[in-house]
Amino acid sequence: MSEIQGQVAVVTGAAGNLGTALCQKLAQTGASIALLDRDAEAMAQLVGQLPDGTEAASFSVDLLDPASVQGTVNAVQERFGRIDFLANVAGGFAMGPTLEVTDDATWDQMMDLNARSVFHMVRAVLPLMRSAGYGRIVNVAARAALQGQGHMGPYCAAKAAVVSLTESLAAETKQLDINVNCILPGTVDTPQNRAAMPDKDHDTWVPTDALADVMLFLASPAARCVSGAAVPVYGRS
Repeated sequence: MSEIQGQVAVVTGAAGNLGTALCQKLAQTGASIALLDRDAEAMAQLVGQLPDGTEAASFSVDLLDPASVQGTVNAVQERFGRIDFLANVAGGFAMGPTLEVTDDATWDQMMDLNARSVFHMVRAVLPLMRSAGYGRIVNVAARAALQGQGHMGPYCAAKAAVVSLTESLAAETKQLDINVNCILPGTVDTPQNRAAMPDKDHDTWVPTDALADVMLFLASPAARCVSGAAVPVYGRS
Protein backbone atom coordinates (compact mmCIF):
# COMPACT_ATOMS: atom_id res chain seq x y z
CA MET A 1 0.00 0.00 0.00
CA SER A 2 1.36 3.40 -0.95
CA GLU A 3 2.17 5.87 1.80
CA ILE A 4 0.11 8.52 0.00
CA GLN A 5 -2.80 6.34 -1.01
CA GLY A 6 -6.07 8.22 -0.52
CA GLN A 7 -4.42 11.63 -0.36
CA VAL A 8 -5.63 14.46 -2.58
CA ALA A 9 -2.97 15.84 -4.90
CA VAL A 10 -3.17 19.02 -6.99
CA VAL A 11 -0.86 19.15 -10.00
CA THR A 12 -0.40 22.35 -11.99
CA GLY A 13 0.85 22.06 -15.55
CA ALA A 14 -0.76 18.63 -15.51
CA ALA A 15 -0.91 18.33 -19.30
CA GLY A 16 2.83 18.91 -19.74
CA ASN A 17 5.57 16.31 -19.83
CA LEU A 18 6.42 16.27 -16.12
CA GLY A 19 2.83 16.91 -15.08
CA THR A 20 1.68 13.90 -17.05
CA ALA A 21 4.38 11.67 -15.56
CA LEU A 22 3.51 12.82 -12.04
CA CYS A 23 -0.22 12.27 -12.53
CA GLN A 24 0.44 8.76 -13.81
CA LYS A 25 2.63 7.99 -10.79
CA LEU A 26 0.05 9.44 -8.41
CA ALA A 27 -2.66 7.30 -9.99
CA GLN A 28 -0.52 4.20 -9.44
CA THR A 29 -0.22 5.06 -5.74
CA GLY A 30 -3.98 5.36 -5.30
CA ALA A 31 -4.03 9.10 -4.72
CA SER A 32 -6.91 11.30 -5.84
CA ILE A 33 -5.77 13.86 -8.41
CA ALA A 34 -6.89 17.35 -9.36
CA LEU A 35 -5.32 18.19 -12.71
CA LEU A 36 -4.84 21.92 -13.38
CA ASP A 37 -3.83 23.31 -16.75
CA ARG A 38 -4.96 25.68 -19.49
CA ASP A 39 -5.31 22.84 -22.02
CA ALA A 40 -8.68 21.27 -21.21
CA GLU A 41 -8.51 18.83 -24.13
CA ALA A 42 -5.10 17.47 -23.15
CA MET A 43 -6.23 17.07 -19.54
CA ALA A 44 -9.32 15.17 -20.63
CA GLN A 45 -7.14 12.81 -22.67
CA LEU A 46 -4.82 12.26 -19.72
CA VAL A 47 -7.68 11.52 -17.34
CA GLY A 48 -8.93 8.93 -19.83
CA GLN A 49 -5.51 7.25 -19.84
CA LEU A 50 -5.23 6.91 -16.06
CA PRO A 51 -5.84 3.46 -14.53
CA ASP A 52 -9.43 2.38 -13.98
CA GLY A 53 -10.70 3.43 -10.59
CA THR A 54 -8.51 6.53 -10.35
CA GLU A 55 -10.36 9.40 -8.74
CA ALA A 56 -9.37 12.36 -10.91
CA ALA A 57 -10.88 15.58 -12.17
CA SER A 58 -9.51 18.31 -14.41
CA PHE A 59 -9.81 22.06 -13.92
CA SER A 60 -8.98 24.74 -16.46
CA VAL A 61 -7.13 27.61 -14.81
CA ASP A 62 -5.15 30.73 -15.61
CA LEU A 63 -2.36 30.66 -13.03
CA LEU A 64 -1.57 34.32 -13.66
CA ASP A 65 -5.11 35.43 -12.73
CA PRO A 66 -5.60 35.41 -8.93
CA ALA A 67 -9.38 35.16 -9.28
CA SER A 68 -9.07 32.16 -11.60
CA VAL A 69 -6.64 30.47 -9.21
CA GLN A 70 -8.80 31.08 -6.13
CA GLY A 71 -11.95 29.94 -7.91
CA THR A 72 -10.23 26.78 -9.09
CA VAL A 73 -8.85 25.97 -5.64
CA ASN A 74 -12.35 26.47 -4.22
CA ALA A 75 -13.70 24.07 -6.85
CA VAL A 76 -11.05 21.47 -5.98
CA GLN A 77 -11.88 21.80 -2.30
CA GLU A 78 -15.57 21.34 -3.05
CA ARG A 79 -14.90 18.31 -5.27
CA PHE A 80 -12.40 16.47 -3.07
CA GLY A 81 -12.90 17.95 0.40
CA ARG A 82 -9.26 18.83 1.04
CA ILE A 83 -5.83 19.28 -0.51
CA ASP A 84 -2.95 17.25 0.92
CA PHE A 85 -0.27 17.68 -1.75
CA LEU A 86 0.36 20.62 -4.08
CA ALA A 87 2.80 20.07 -6.94
CA ASN A 88 3.68 23.33 -8.66
CA VAL A 89 4.89 21.91 -11.96
CA ALA A 90 3.72 24.62 -14.37
CA GLY A 91 6.47 26.80 -15.79
CA GLY A 92 8.19 27.81 -18.97
CA PHE A 93 11.58 28.31 -20.61
CA ALA A 94 12.88 30.52 -23.36
CA MET A 95 16.38 31.40 -24.48
CA GLY A 96 16.83 35.11 -24.98
CA PRO A 97 19.28 37.80 -25.96
CA THR A 98 21.85 39.23 -23.59
CA LEU A 99 20.42 41.06 -20.61
CA GLU A 100 21.14 44.56 -21.84
CA VAL A 101 18.83 44.05 -24.80
CA THR A 102 16.19 41.95 -23.00
CA ASP A 103 12.79 43.64 -23.06
CA ASP A 104 10.32 43.83 -20.19
CA ALA A 105 7.92 41.42 -21.88
CA THR A 106 10.52 38.63 -21.89
CA TRP A 107 11.43 39.31 -18.26
CA ASP A 108 7.79 39.38 -17.18
CA GLN A 109 6.98 36.18 -19.07
CA MET A 110 9.68 34.16 -17.32
CA MET A 111 8.82 35.60 -13.91
CA ASP A 112 5.11 35.04 -14.44
CA LEU A 113 5.30 31.48 -15.72
CA ASN A 114 7.83 30.25 -13.18
CA ALA A 115 7.49 32.34 -10.01
CA ARG A 116 4.17 34.19 -10.00
CA SER A 117 2.31 30.97 -10.80
CA VAL A 118 3.81 29.37 -7.67
CA PHE A 119 2.99 32.42 -5.56
CA HIS A 120 -0.64 32.48 -6.69
CA MET A 121 -1.17 28.76 -6.07
CA VAL A 122 0.48 28.73 -2.64
CA ARG A 123 -1.45 31.81 -1.55
CA ALA A 124 -4.72 30.04 -2.38
CA VAL A 125 -3.87 26.55 -1.09
CA LEU A 126 -1.85 27.21 2.06
CA PRO A 127 -4.80 28.49 4.16
CA LEU A 128 -6.57 25.16 3.54
CA MET A 129 -3.49 23.23 4.64
CA ARG A 130 -3.12 25.42 7.74
CA SER A 131 -6.75 24.75 8.62
CA ALA A 132 -6.28 21.01 8.13
CA GLY A 133 -2.99 20.96 10.01
CA TYR A 134 -1.26 19.05 7.22
CA GLY A 135 0.22 19.63 3.79
CA ARG A 136 3.03 18.90 1.39
CA ILE A 137 4.14 21.37 -1.29
CA VAL A 138 6.75 20.59 -3.94
CA ASN A 139 7.83 23.30 -6.37
CA VAL A 140 9.82 22.84 -9.56
CA ALA A 141 12.86 25.08 -9.81
CA ALA A 142 15.89 24.17 -11.96
CA ARG A 143 19.63 23.64 -11.81
CA ALA A 144 19.85 27.04 -13.52
CA ALA A 145 18.55 28.60 -10.28
CA LEU A 146 21.95 28.03 -8.69
CA GLN A 147 24.15 29.61 -11.34
CA GLY A 148 23.22 32.19 -13.93
CA GLN A 149 23.80 31.30 -17.58
CA GLY A 150 24.26 33.51 -20.60
CA HIS A 151 21.13 34.22 -22.66
CA MET A 152 19.04 32.76 -19.81
CA GLY A 153 19.04 35.61 -17.29
CA PRO A 154 15.27 35.99 -16.82
CA TYR A 155 14.75 32.23 -16.59
CA CYS A 156 17.60 31.76 -14.11
CA ALA A 157 16.33 34.63 -11.98
CA ALA A 158 12.78 33.27 -12.00
CA LYS A 159 13.87 29.79 -10.95
CA ALA A 160 16.08 31.29 -8.24
CA ALA A 161 12.96 33.07 -7.00
CA VAL A 162 11.22 29.69 -6.75
CA VAL A 163 14.03 28.43 -4.49
CA SER A 164 13.75 31.52 -2.29
CA LEU A 165 9.97 31.24 -2.13
CA THR A 166 10.35 27.61 -1.10
CA GLU A 167 12.73 28.53 1.71
CA SER A 168 10.50 31.35 2.94
CA LEU A 169 7.42 29.14 2.92
CA ALA A 170 9.27 26.41 4.80
CA ALA A 171 10.33 28.94 7.45
CA GLU A 172 6.76 30.19 7.79
CA THR A 173 5.32 26.67 8.24
CA LYS A 174 8.07 24.93 10.20
CA GLN A 175 5.95 24.71 13.36
CA LEU A 176 3.18 22.93 11.43
CA ASP A 177 2.91 19.55 9.73
CA ILE A 178 3.36 21.34 6.40
CA ASN A 179 6.54 20.71 4.42
CA VAL A 180 7.66 22.82 1.46
CA ASN A 181 10.48 21.69 -0.82
CA CYS A 182 11.58 22.11 -4.41
CA ILE A 183 13.44 20.05 -6.96
CA LEU A 184 16.23 21.23 -9.25
CA PRO A 185 16.01 19.27 -12.51
CA GLY A 186 18.95 19.13 -14.84
CA THR A 187 18.23 18.74 -18.55
CA VAL A 188 14.93 16.88 -18.75
CA ASP A 189 14.43 14.20 -21.38
CA THR A 190 11.41 15.50 -23.30
CA PRO A 191 10.48 15.40 -26.99
CA GLN A 192 10.92 19.17 -27.15
CA ASN A 193 14.46 19.06 -25.72
CA ARG A 194 15.43 16.20 -28.02
CA ALA A 195 14.22 18.19 -31.01
CA ALA A 196 16.09 21.30 -29.87
CA MET A 197 19.32 19.41 -29.06
CA PRO A 198 19.43 16.38 -31.39
CA ASP A 199 23.22 15.94 -31.14
CA LYS A 200 23.37 15.74 -27.33
CA ASP A 201 23.66 12.49 -25.36
CA HIS A 202 20.04 12.05 -24.35
CA ASP A 203 20.87 9.05 -22.18
CA THR A 204 22.45 11.39 -19.62
CA TRP A 205 19.30 13.50 -19.26
CA VAL A 206 16.70 13.16 -16.50
CA PRO A 207 13.58 11.13 -17.35
CA THR A 208 10.32 12.73 -16.28
CA ASP A 209 9.31 9.65 -14.31
CA ALA A 210 12.51 9.96 -12.24
CA LEU A 211 11.59 13.53 -11.36
CA ALA A 212 8.09 12.36 -10.46
CA ASP A 213 9.57 9.74 -8.13
CA VAL A 214 11.51 12.41 -6.22
CA MET A 215 8.40 14.56 -5.92
CA LEU A 216 6.43 11.61 -4.56
CA PHE A 217 9.17 10.95 -2.01
CA LEU A 218 8.97 14.57 -0.82
CA ALA A 219 5.19 14.18 -0.44
CA SER A 220 5.52 10.96 1.53
CA PRO A 221 5.93 10.34 5.28
CA ALA A 222 9.51 9.27 4.58
CA ALA A 223 10.32 12.96 3.98
CA ARG A 224 8.44 14.19 7.06
CA CYS A 225 11.56 15.89 8.44
CA VAL A 226 12.57 17.49 5.14
CA SER A 227 11.44 21.06 4.51
CA GLY A 228 13.08 24.00 2.79
CA ALA A 229 15.26 21.74 0.65
CA ALA A 230 16.25 22.29 -2.97
CA VAL A 231 16.90 18.76 -4.20
CA PRO A 232 19.20 18.35 -7.23
CA VAL A 233 18.00 15.83 -9.80
CA TYR A 234 20.64 16.03 -12.51
CA GLY A 235 20.82 12.51 -13.87
CA ARG A 236 24.28 12.02 -15.40
CA SER A 237 24.35 15.38 -17.14
